[in-house]
Amino acid sequence: MKKAIQFGAGNIGRGFIGAVLAEAGYEVVFADVVEELLTNINSRKEYTVHVTDAVSRDIDIKGIRAVNSNSPEAVQEVVDAEVITTAVGLRILKFVAPAIAKGLVARKAAGNEAPLNVIACENGLRATSQLKELVFAQLDAETAAWAESHVGFPDAAVDRIVPPVRCEIPLDVAVEEYFEWDVEKSSFVGEIPQIPGMTPVDNLLAYVERKLFTLNTGHATAAYLGKLRGISTIGESIADPVVAPIVKAAMQQSGEGLVKKFGFDHDAHFAYIEKILKRFSNPFLRDECNRVGREPLRKLAPNDRLILPMMTAKSFGLPYDKLLLAIGGALHFENPEDPQSVEMLASIASDGLEATIVKYTGIEAGDPLVAEIVEAYKAVETL
Repeated sequence: MKKAIQFGAGNIGRGFIGAVLAEAGYEVVFADVVEELLTNINSRKEYTVHVTDAVSRDIDIKGIRAVNSNSPEAVQEVVDAEVITTAVGLRILKFVAPAIAKGLVARKAAGNEAPLNVIACENGLRATSQLKELVFAQLDAETAAWAESHVGFPDAAVDRIVPPVRCEIPLDVAVEEYFEWDVEKSSFVGEIPQIPGMTPVDNLLAYVERKLFTLNTGHATAAYLGKLRGISTIGESIADPVVAPIVKAAMQQSGEGLVKKFGFDHDAHFAYIEKILKRFSNPFLRDECNRVGREPLRKLAPNDRLILPMMTAKSFGLPYDKLLLAIGGALHFENPEDPQSVEMLASIASDGLEATIVKYTGIEAGDPLVAEIVEAYKAVETL
């Protein structure tokens, strides 16, 4: 039976990528560091994905097992795997890379010449390329040369809302019906795996930015502005008469930039925006603003969901005032349990708002955009 290793056994790992791989006929080996989760997987060997949408259904995932991602067992699993995927978050990739690197050394030593493809399924630009760099930094020259011809690292764009819904059985996961998993066709090694639900594409960057700067931009805008108005969930936020039109307009402003940049069909892209807005309103998925808004500094980074769409729109001479409001909302995000929120608010308190904007967004001091963000920061306080 063909084998896939899924690094990250959290809700997205189980509810999205792991489930797609299992339905495609792979034996799925989850690799994680949470011992309670690993024990649960190895004792039950199954879980259910509850699709909670207008039409609900259950998908039973069976025959799974788990290993600690820092263990020799995880390294050994790489030796005969056909696919490796991740759903751990960009900042955790550096902790996943050592096991993959050691696994490639062991795979080469075992004489396994079969192609292996590694796909990082994260919210971010070129996540697999980042993972490849981390892996290759730990390989000797001979193994790196071998890996270049035997191991593919295709970048991917992933899209599925998997909120942290508590199920009666802890391993079970609730998800929306809709999902997309687009993978860069040219970067596969060997024959592209036939995985229903995974779509090999030519111009991946267009798909990555379409998702990141539509769904993630709208999601973040709803979270930050909703929280400012005392709203706890995305569904309630998108129903709010003040927040909803700003979210839609921010997505449209980002969309106008995407249409210019990639030549998307305008009507088709704006229909895609409407589809996403309906997904946000799914009453069966109670996604919290605190969860969606977490790690605000990552989301305020130059290439992420708030700053880059604003810069793209600006570069084409398009309006970006609603994207500015989203950025202003992000700078207000207060969650004492979120280290990035604590760091950001401490920076604003000690160094000032302008210095904090420059420090984290990549916008240079003296750029008129800094003053515009300051004004947006003040404007959202009165929403």
